[in-house]
Amino acid sequence: MRNSLQSKHTGAGRGDLLLGVVFVCLLYLLYNSGFFTQAAWSDFNRRFYQNFVKDRRYMMLVDGLKATLFMTAGATLIGLFVGLILSVIRVAYKGGAHIPLLNKLANTYITVLRGTPAMVQLLIWNFTIFASARDLNTQYIAILAFGLNSGAYVAEIFRGGIESIDPGQMEAARSLGLSYGKSMKFVILPQALRNVVPMLFNEFIALLKETSVAGYIGIDDLTRAGQNIQALTLEHSQPLVMVAIIYLVIVLFLTHLVRKLEEWLSRGRR
Repeated sequence: MRNSLQSKHTGAGRGDLLLGVVFVCLLYLLYNSGFFTQAAWSDFNRRFYQNFVKDRRYMMLVDGLKATLFMTAGATLIGLFVGLILSVIRVAYKGGAHIPLLNKLANTYITVLRGTPAMVQLLIWNFTIFASARDLNTQYIAILAFGLNSGAYVAEIFRGGIESIDPGQMEAARSLGLSYGKSMKFVILPQALRNVVPMLFNEFIALLKETSVAGYIGIDDLTRAGQNIQALTLEHSQPLVMVAIIYLVIVLFLTHLVRKLEEWLSRGRR
């Protein structure tokens, strides 16, 4: 245990060192390009005002961020629900349950949803399946598309977590008179959930970035907001760089939470 913790801290230290080296190199490149000169800063401030301050254009980014977080949260809930059902079906079938049709459907669902790009699925949902439902808010279509796609990945996460539990746990629960469903609900799933929580957070982070393609169906998400500012100001760098920075800050914050959660769970297992 001590060696694994030491290796984890060593890996984290190397990652921080690499980030520091990249940051120093970036500063060096900016310095050589004349970015820190007074003339460059004056031009930067002028363009910054034009892109974000004038006419309160920063609110476009704020509204886009709200749409992105709303879609991510909704898709996460759908993904967790769908993934849990699919994983239980697959594990139950391997455990001897006579549900071959459900298992085949679950396998097909996971194969198709994981084997095709999320953007293509989004376009199919919007322009084919819901083509006639023009009064439906496209954000809800995006939530459904991203949620069902995420469910295929969450199913594999849950399945791995359930199968990591010692089979003796299920046997002990059944020997106490619990049905298979109650054994799964009260004994297996709580332990499996504890094991997969960090991976579920990582899936949430991936889903957050994946929603950046929602602009293809006309949703003014964070990425689309940056493009809208580009169209207004004809500035091709600052808006998208700002969008990238916002995504990076959110992802770094969530990654920090995942690390803290993993440390807390590790302490709980000792």
